[in-house]
Amino acid sequence: MEPRVAELKQKIEDNLCPFGFEVYPFQVAWYNELLPPAFHLPFPGPTLAFLVLSTPAMFDRALKPFLKSCHFQTLRDPVDQCVSYHLRSVTEKFPEVHMEVIADYEVHPNRRPKILAQTAAHVAGAAYYYQRQDVDADPWGTQHIAGVCIHPRFGGWFAIRGVMLLPGIEVPNLPPRKPPDCVPTRAGRITLLEGFNFHWRDWTYRDAVTPEERYSEEQKIYFSTPPAQRLALLGLAQPSEHPSTTSEHPLSLLTKPQNSRRARSWLSPSASPPVSPGP
Repeated sequence: MEPRVAELKQKIEDNLCPFGFEVYPFQVAWYNELLPPAFHLPFPGPTLAFLVLSTPAMFDRALKPFLKSCHFQTLRDPVDQCVSYHLRSVTEKFPEVHMEVIADYEVHPNRRPKILAQTAAHVAGAAYYYQRQDVDADPWGTQHIAGVCIHPRFGGWFAIRGVMLLPGIEVPNLPPRKPPDCVPTRAGRITLLEGFNFHWRDWTYRDAVTPEERYSEEQKIYFSTPPAQRLALLGLAQPSEHPSTTSEHPLSLLTKPQNSRRARSWLSPSASPPVSPGP
């Protein structure tokens, strides 16, 4: 890894890893080349970016302290606001580095996602994005099958939280890092994709690989609760007072672009289940 990238990565990690996050560098070009122009990040290809994901530890290390703190005025979505607080704190601690943060749930005025999180996780080498195209002679016929990322250490027990872009810092020699293919067999991929698409409520797809750590029972209860009711679960508001902003697999608001089969396959929101047990 280039010294400049290693230095910046260490700075970001020092501020995020103690709170249950992981950080992975990538080039904007690696992301853009998998997508049609409408979804490109508007920066030169060699621009440095970092993917940020949360591990099971984030719930206790970041969210609970955040809820007890005074870092918020009004709670809408505690997890989103907690993540935003921590990412913003990084940008504030290093004002000499221009950073632009895009959260996984952000959309343009036309409702197009600002970042396709699973694509970003794959190109950053953080988690393998398993899709229908990864199954030879798949058995699903005309059924719509969504893809899902699997982390080599946490399986499906993690969430992609966003990217940090560093405009003006270009790293043309940054070597690409392939995500570990931890579900290499056809049978395993079929089981994973069917579990994610048809049985996601039972959480078992997340164990596609034996994880080092899973969500705690408390965390599972929180994320199993419909997002609009989570404030009430915390005793902070009635469900109707603060509608949910996101879930891990938002309703698709996209029309599939008519570019190529390969490009369409990377548009994760257009192939996502309508609801989810949580991030």
